[in-house]
Amino acid sequence: MRGLTRAGKRASDMAFNAGGGAINWFPGHMAAASRAIRDRLKLADLVIEVRDARIPLSSANEDLQPVLSAKRRILALNKKDLANPNIMNMWLDHFQSSKQDCISLNAHSSNSINQLLGLVELKLREAILKEPTLLVMVVGVPNVGKSALINSIHRIANSRFPVNDKMKRARVGPLPGVTQDIAGYKIASQPSIYVLDTPGVLVPSIPDMETGLKLALTGAVKDSVVGEERIAKYLLSLLNIRKTPLHWERLLHRREEFDEDPDDSCEKGSRGSLRRRQRFNNSDALYVQDLVIEVQRTLCSTAMEFTGNLDEDNELESLIDSQLVALRKVFRIPHKPLDESHGPASKKLLTLFRSGKLGPFILDDLPDKQ
Repeated sequence: MRGLTRAGKRASDMAFNAGGGAINWFPGHMAAASRAIRDRLKLADLVIEVRDARIPLSSANEDLQPVLSAKRRILALNKKDLANPNIMNMWLDHFQSSKQDCISLNAHSSNSINQLLGLVELKLREAILKEPTLLVMVVGVPNVGKSALINSIHRIANSRFPVNDKMKRARVGPLPGVTQDIAGYKIASQPSIYVLDTPGVLVPSIPDMETGLKLALTGAVKDSVVGEERIAKYLLSLLNIRKTPLHWERLLHRREEFDEDPDDSCEKGSRGSLRRRQRFNNSDALYVQDLVIEVQRTLCSTAMEFTGNLDEDNELESLIDSQLVALRKVFRIPHKPLDESHGPASKKLLTLFRSGKLGPFILDDLPDKQ
C-alpha cells in the first residue's frame, strides 16, 4: 500500500501548488459546535460515528477520537454504494481486527438502517439492564450523510411506535452551555432508546493537504473554500497515478460490443431495438450514461496518447491540463478567448465523481499491517 500512499501525497502536493493560496478549512461557527458536541458526548451511552466509506480514515474527526475511543462506539461507513465493495470488505476486516465495531451502509436503505439499529441494541445490551433511558449520539464531519441517516432512523421509528409516541424529548441533567432538553427520536422502548443528532464539524487544523483535498473531493469541505479546479486536478492526479483511465479501456470495449447491432436490425427483441426503446423511454438517464462513457473514453485516450513521464510532476500536470481541455468539448463548454480557466469542466467532472457515475472508489489506503 505504500506506493499508493506516496501517489496520493504526490497528487495532493501537485493539486495544491497548481491551485495556489492558503486554505482556511475551519469555519468559525464550527468552534462553538465542537464544544457543544464534547459536552453532549458526556451524556451518550453509545456513539454512532458516521464516516464516508470512500475515505474511512480521512473522514474521522481526529480531535474527537480520544473521547470517542472511551465510549461505546459504532463506526458507520456511509455511502457504501459509492465505494469499491472489494476494498470495502478489507476495510471492515481492518477495523474489526482493531476491535472496533464497524458497519458499511447506505443511509437511504432500510435494510442498512435496520442492521445498524440491531447492532445498536446489541451494543447496549448490558446498559439496558441498568438504565431506563439510553442516549445514542450521531457524530461526524460535514456531508458524510448524518442527516440522511437520522431521517431514515426517524422513518423506521415512526413505523415502530404509535403516533403519540413518535417524537420524544429526552430530559438530561444540566450542563454549562448546553440546553437541558435535547431533541431525539425514539427507536426502542423498555428501556427507551433515543437517537440524538449533532452538527457536522471538522477539526480546527487538518493534519495534511492530502486529507484536506480528500475531504474536499467528497464534499465535506465547500468547493468555494478550496476551489473546484484545484479539487478536479487532485482527482485527475489520483486517477492518472493509479492508472484508472487505462483500466477503463477494457470496460469501454465491452460496452461497445454490447451496444453494437451488427445487422442494424429494428426487429423486436434485438439489441439495437432494445437500446433505441430505452433511449426513447429514459432519455435523461441515457444522456448521463452516454456522457459518462464519453468522459471515460476521453480520459482513457488522453492517458494512452501521453508520452511523458508520470513520475515528473510538471509532465503529469501537462497531461491533466490536456484532459481538462478535452473535457470542455465533451461537456460542450464554449471556448472563450483569453479564458484559460477550467472551472466549468471541473465542476461537471466533480459532479460525476461524487454521484458515483465514474465508478466506485476508495481514496484512502489501508494501513500497513504491523
